[in-house]
Amino acid sequence: MLGWVVTFLVIALIAGILGFGGVAGASIEIAKIIFFIAVVLFLVSAVVGLARGRSTRI
Repeated sequence: MLGWVVTFLVIALIAGILGFGGVAGASIEIAKIIFFIAVVLFLVSAVVGLARGRSTRI
């Protein structure tokens, strides 16, 4: 998922350099949204992992 963020950031940088402000702005917004979704999913995963604890089966 973070690969998509990097892809959209690269698209935004290239579009910004070439003067396509609308495309650059849209790409930045998409990258932000995907980044925050990834952060939320990570936090949920971390909380669930801590709540489940570790099993000590041998």
